[in-house]
Amino acid sequence: MAESDWDTVTVLRKKGSAAQSKSKQAILTAQRKGEAVETSKKWAAGQNKQHVVTKNTAKLDRETEELSHQRVPLEVGKVIQLGRQNKGLTQKDLATKINEKPQIIAEYESGKAIPNNQVMGKIERGCTILEKTPTAI
Repeated sequence: MAESDWDTVTVLRKKGSAAQSKSKQAILTAQRKGEAVETSKKWAAGQNKQHVVTKNTAKLDRETEELSHQRVPLEVGKVIQLGRQNKGLTQKDLATKINEKPQIIAEYESGKAIPNNQVMGKIERGCTILEKTPTAI
């Protein structure tokens, strides 16, 4: 026991938790001691800022031009309806023939649909498919 050194002192303690190091008092203490303190502010941290009006949204609201999707003209809907009726097909029959929903045919005929070239092609082929079928000899 004579070899033990009585001048050496070892202190075991825990480092401060993350919450303690983030408190204002801990930051001020570190700044007073001259230690490096890194701070960063997170945008909208802990707040519900999803529905905040930004400058771009306000600018869009002030636009005089109304922005909307182009719709199928009513004349095209009338042509589809006449072609379908000339073939004796219902909206459901035509929709089944072209593998689309009957609701889509109704939207095109009423002029409420957003034009899609693939669907328009299907409708055109569906209305003319009976003319192009070969007749039995």
